Amino acid sequence: MFQRDLRFARTEDVKKIPVSNRITMDKLELINEYKARINRTLDYIELRYDRQFTLEELSLIANFSKFHFNRIFLSLIGETPFQFINRIRLEKAATLLVIQRNLSIKEIAYKCGFSDISVFSRNFKKYFKISATDYRFQKSNISQHDSNIVKSGIKTSSYFCFDSKTIKWITNMKTNKSVEVKDFPEMTLAYVRHIGPYKGDSKLFEQLWNKLFRWAGPRGLIGGKDFMSLIVYHDDPNITEESKLRMSVSITIPPHTEVSGEIGKMVLEPAKCVIARFELKEDEFQEAWDWVMGHWFPQSGYQPDDKPCFEMYPEEPKDGKFIVDICVPVKPM
Repeated sequence: MFQRDLRFARTEDVKKIPVSNRITMDKLELINEYKARINRTLDYIELRYDRQFTLEELSLIANFSKFHFNRIFLSLIGETPFQFINRIRLEKAATLLVIQRNLSIKEIAYKCGFSDISVFSRNFKKYFKISATDYRFQKSNISQHDSNIVKSGIKTSSYFCFDSKTIKWITNMKTNKSVEVKDFPEMTLAYVRHIGPYKGDSKLFEQLWNKLFRWAGPRGLIGGKDFMSLIVYHDDPNITEESKLRMSVSITIPPHTEVSGEIGKMVLEPAKCVIARFELKEDEFQEAWDWVMGHWFPQSGYQPDDKPCFEMYPEEPKDGKFIVDICVPVKPM
């Protein structure tokens, strides 16, 4: 914000600021601009990971010269653009092998952007140290085992709600308040992204929220009938290395809103989602997610869809407890 004000300040006012401070702010703004361009490229890839890309195409999205784009991407992400694309495809495939057992391995390979099944099989085994067939078998057995543990002592039943014209679920899980499946429209989000570990790091989340709200508040983007605050999780923490996990602290914004620097803009596609509302302490989030994935899904008639999961926060936390909607895109079995 301070740097933005400098652009419109009088020359004599700017000169009063120590040169070292001006250099530091210039560097920070430059770094943030680089991050924003690379984040824009990551968003572009995530929406189209099943198709083929060229270096020229990606460098154009990032607005960098194709001669420097590869090195810039590597320095910020820790892998080249095509290493990133290959990893994302393999991790998407690993998820689909477990949640979409109706699809063959060949179908999953094609769905994830591999035109040659032998290339997919070779890359998959190199990355996961196990064949795709064995991975599906092992993970499916583990999922069933975890499901049995999570279901122990918990009862859930469904009913048709005439007011909302939807099916809802009730359960004896104490922290769960409601469960229903609803259609979400397309949403435009402003976000601050974090790449790396985040589980249990309350200070990190506080810093990210503060950064986003400091930007959104003066622009009148907080509040209103359709305003939502949410956290989008781009990767499966059971598959992706902690150091590469992507998470976006976000708010809904009008589509025409302009962003810059660390504040990025992305679109969440329309999706049918299960929305499970919980009242949670800070250390209970994992239990809630486990219940949704291991207890609700197996008896719901749905399976997870291949779209990002997210958490919505309809209220301010009170007395150390959070009201949170865990939202997972779904499709029929």
